[in-house]
Amino acid sequence: MSSGEHILNLITIDKAARRGEVTTPHGTFQTPAFMPVGTSGAVKALTSEHLEEAGAEIILGNTYHLYLRPGHEIIERQGGLAAFNGWNKPTLTDSGGYQVFSLKDISKITDDGVEFQSHHDGSRHMFTPEKVIEIQHAIGADIIMAFDQCVPYPADRQLAAVGVRRTYDWAKRCLFTHNRLLLENDAGTCVFGIVQGSVYADLRTESAEQLIELDFPGYAIGGLSVGESKAEMEEVLAHTVALLPEDKPRYLMGVGYPEDILMAVSYGIDMFDCVLPTRNARTGNVFTSEGPLVYRNADNSDDNRPLDPNCDCMVCKRYSRAYIRHLYNQSEITGMILATYHSTYFYQNLMRGIRSAIEENRFESFRENFLDRYRSQR
Repeated sequence: MSSGEHILNLITIDKAARRGEVTTPHGTFQTPAFMPVGTSGAVKALTSEHLEEAGAEIILGNTYHLYLRPGHEIIERQGGLAAFNGWNKPTLTDSGGYQVFSLKDISKITDDGVEFQSHHDGSRHMFTPEKVIEIQHAIGADIIMAFDQCVPYPADRQLAAVGVRRTYDWAKRCLFTHNRLLLENDAGTCVFGIVQGSVYADLRTESAEQLIELDFPGYAIGGLSVGESKAEMEEVLAHTVALLPEDKPRYLMGVGYPEDILMAVSYGIDMFDCVLPTRNARTGNVFTSEGPLVYRNADNSDDNRPLDPNCDCMVCKRYSRAYIRHLYNQSEITGMILATYHSTYFYQNLMRGIRSAIEENRFESFRENFLDRYRSQR
């Protein structure tokens, strides 16, 4: 899908909070949406059936990891990621820009792109904006991301400005390659631009204005949740989201605590992703309506209550905290599956509640009531 195309249907707006739906070649997903992260083509500990049962409508794959293993050529020959992993619903792939940021000790960034070492075998590879788009087209995601430079926090102004310049230069190269590939095989894929600029308001404005001029079908806000305070994150988010087009999807990358999602929705964010719910679940910590629960703790060893007394997921209907803690202590895979399913369901249920509240013009009261209960047990 070329730049300028509209994929978002806005259904209603409650103050700044938005309720809509995004249409892709693999179907439509409702917004605000939380995308479970399937780094290597799978959300760890869950099958596609689990994800569907939990209510997920779109999942995220990672370009960097899928490029290294199994390789985008294999995925392309298998009919694309949705066919390869049996999901057959919308998918989004990130550009690999965050991995460049997080693996900075084994990568070298220049204006041409990024040279990096594989964390698997030490082999050297080069990601250019052109190659990143070609890889994502081969993977076959519905929404792909432009290559960007995410700078660390704290970043001095000079480094942040370099990141903004590179992000814009790379975005132009990404769009050119994307449009060329669409002429060869128009699969309906669309590409989002990513706004950078660290915590500097004027750099965020510059980045947003540059990318809006390129007329992407959607826009992401990157470079947040990388170490800044929550107050800084909210200030930068509020400033940036106000600059973005109202008729296109707005995606806040890598932000995943429930209170942060609710805050971002209140400013008009439509899409979220984060490894937090699934990663924490595998290590003994799940999200519940009464706040995070460290189910691996000893005080749950003889507790026959469900993980969340207010949850109607299949795990909370059937299994106790004591049992799931026992599985965790025995390193049983089943424990990871049950905990991960619950937290995934919790997040999807939160998004369902958010969407209903916006439709009924009561989002702020929903947010307040949710947070009152969520924080009551802390």
